[in-house]
Amino acid sequence: MPPRVLVVDDELRLAEVLAIALRARGLDAVAEESAAAALKRLQSESFDLLISDLRMPDRDGRQLLHTLRVERPDLPVVIMTAYASLRDAVQLAKEGAFDYIEKPFELDDMFATIHRALRLGDVLSENRRLREQIETDHRFDELIGQSPAFQKLLHQVAEVCRSKVTVLLEGESGTGKEMVARAIHANSPRRERPFIAVNCAAIPEGLLESELFGHEKGAFTGAVTQREGRFGLADGGTLLLDEIGDMPASIQVKVLRVLQEHSFEPVGSGRTQHVDVRVVAATHRNLRALIGDGQFREDLFYRLNVFPIAVPALRERSEDIMLLAQHLLGRFAAEMGKRLIGFSPAAEAAMLAYHWPGNVRELQNCVERAVVVSKGALVEIGDLPSYVFAPAMQDKHAAAFPRDLDASLAEQERDYILHALEASDGVQARAAELLGISQRSLWHRVKKLGIKVGRFVSS
Repeated sequence: MPPRVLVVDDELRLAEVLAIALRARGLDAVAEESAAAALKRLQSESFDLLISDLRMPDRDGRQLLHTLRVERPDLPVVIMTAYASLRDAVQLAKEGAFDYIEKPFELDDMFATIHRALRLGDVLSENRRLREQIETDHRFDELIGQSPAFQKLLHQVAEVCRSKVTVLLEGESGTGKEMVARAIHANSPRRERPFIAVNCAAIPEGLLESELFGHEKGAFTGAVTQREGRFGLADGGTLLLDEIGDMPASIQVKVLRVLQEHSFEPVGSGRTQHVDVRVVAATHRNLRALIGDGQFREDLFYRLNVFPIAVPALRERSEDIMLLAQHLLGRFAAEMGKRLIGFSPAAEAAMLAYHWPGNVRELQNCVERAVVVSKGALVEIGDLPSYVFAPAMQDKHAAAFPRDLDASLAEQERDYILHALEASDGVQARAAELLGISQRSLWHRVKKLGIKVGRFVSS
């Protein structure tokens, strides 16, 4: 069944022309000439996207958007506006519109915007369905994605959250393992009890035992008061043992006992303390390899590995990069009071090409930095950290000097221009804007380099 699109414009003929064009592209599109008519139609029919003009008599696009955010918060809204209303459009995007498009517009630009809106709508619907399945009232802002790897992760969370079994989260640094652990806790019967996290790699070996199990007054030099450990604090709830692969062997045997007997003795105490704690362990290291090297207890591994979950690296879920980036952009822009609604084609292409070794954490830092330095409505490629769009230049000493500087520079210039033309689908005005030069300058460079420009760009 094709996606349904409702087009609203007080110039009904224009709305009908756009609806016809959308139907020619395989969408089920209908037109209305007022916000009131659109709202009435939405009461009896279901739509996947609404496209509305900004300036309309009686109730305008802004008022329609505000009504839909209350009555139909999951319906993506795209605003059509003249250039003079660009500032209003940016504000509308901040108020909940998915995107805006300037009049007059190219149909290809409109179709690209519609495709993004429908794709995000599908993702949000699927994520909402899964979250309803695990019956949570909590929000997990960065647990967003449409990739098969991410969907598998959500299904595993849904399967394990209601049980008491120990979970082992394996994945690279920055993939969001703690966030997954919090999701498991918040969707479990233990949600009203504490969630306690401890990073086993961040605490010196001499202090880790006390940190985990607590100590009695006078148990060691500096123990001037009695202290409750993390296991005790987490009683009835969930304890995340992060980076457990870095836990010293002397502590591993004590953790094994807690998992087996649900009890321990605080440091310097002869009393046994019983606890009911669900343990979630996380590591970026290969525990099986550590077992082979004698650095990790095999019996503890099997106690932890009851329900293993592999948290995928960001490069393994590339379909999610821009969904996450757009979400983070909205969050940081709101926090900083900036009017940002998306990423330029060149910035998006660079982000998709980058391999993100720091995973979601690195993406978050990248987007936050871009929001800080951005000056316009879109994040441009120059707003991104240089390592994102020029990974080959990370080590300035690694590159050899060119044999022919002029030829090398011309080749780089060609590559930049071709990239910009491809990103703009051959529209030279947009390509020039991406490159930060005038249309006339771009025309001269295209002619000089012998680049043929058409709907498809070639060299």
